[in-house]
Amino acid sequence: MAIWNLGSINVDIVFSVPHILEPGETLSSTGREIFLGGKGANMSVAAARAAARVNHIGAVGKDGEWAADRLLEYGVDTRNIAVLETDTAQAIIMVDPHGENAIVLHPGANVEIPQTVLQTAMAEAQTGDWLVLQNETNLQRTAASMGKQMGLNVAYAAAPFDADRVMAVLPYLDFLILNAVEAEQLREATGQSPDDLPVRDVIVTLGADGADWYGTSGKQHFDAIKVEPVDTTGAGDTFTGYVLAGLDRGMTMEQSIEQATKASALMVTRHGTADVIPDLSEVLAFQS
Repeated sequence: MAIWNLGSINVDIVFSVPHILEPGETLSSTGREIFLGGKGANMSVAAARAAARVNHIGAVGKDGEWAADRLLEYGVDTRNIAVLETDTAQAIIMVDPHGENAIVLHPGANVEIPQTVLQTAMAEAQTGDWLVLQNETNLQRTAASMGKQMGLNVAYAAAPFDADRVMAVLPYLDFLILNAVEAEQLREATGQSPDDLPVRDVIVTLGADGADWYGTSGKQHFDAIKVEPVDTTGAGDTFTGYVLAGLDRGMTMEQSIEQATKASALMVTRHGTADVIPDLSEVLAFQS
C-alpha cells in the first residue's frame, strides 16, 4: 500500500532563546539553525523512515527546491511537488531551554497548491491507500472528498486548529488525530466529544501524559515514555507519521501507537524538525 500526503513544506528557522518572548520584548538568541519542516513534510519523513511508501503532494517556491530535494533524500516520492512563482512557506521557531516552543508561520506556497497537481497524484492512488491531510494547505475538502470516493483511508491531523475546516472534512474521515486543546476546541464547536465523532478512529495526544485512542471498542489509553525533552517541535508530526506508517504496513492500531510513542519520545530529545526524525531501526532499538 502507500501513503499520499497533501502536506505543507516549510523552511524552519529555529532560534534558541533563554525564554519565550513576552509582548514588546526584544531578546538575543543563543543559537540559530535552518531545517526542513512543515507538518506535512515532517509526517512524510516520519512515515518514510517508518518504512512506508510515501508520496508527497505539495508546493514550494524556487527558493525552496532544496526542501523538495531533501524529502527525496529521505525516501519520499516528490514527483507531485510543484515549484511555483511564490515564496516557500517559512516558520520562525523559538525554543527555550525546557524544549517549549513558539512559532510564527508564513504559509507561502503551501496555500497555492494547484488542483491539477492533486488530481495527477490521485490518479495513481489505489483503493486501500492512505490519504493524509493537515491544516496548513489548500484543497483539503477537495482532497478528502476525492479520497473517500476512491476508497482511500482518509486521515486528518487537525493542526493548526480551525473548527470550520475540521467540520468541512469530518464526513469524509476514517482517522482523526488532534491534541487535547484541539479536542476541547472541537467539542465547543460541535458539541461532540472524541467518542461521539462520526469517525472510525480518533486519537487525542496528551503530550507527556501519552495518548487516548477512541475506536470501535471504546477508549484506550497509552502512556508516554518518560524522557528529558530538549525540543518538542515536530514530535506530534513524528507520532502521526509513525502511526499511519504502522497502519499502512498492516500493524494493529495498538502496535502502531506503541511504535509511534517510542518515535516521538526519541524526537523530543533532539533539536530540529524533519532532519532529525528517528528512523525505524532507532525506534526498534530504543529501550524505554
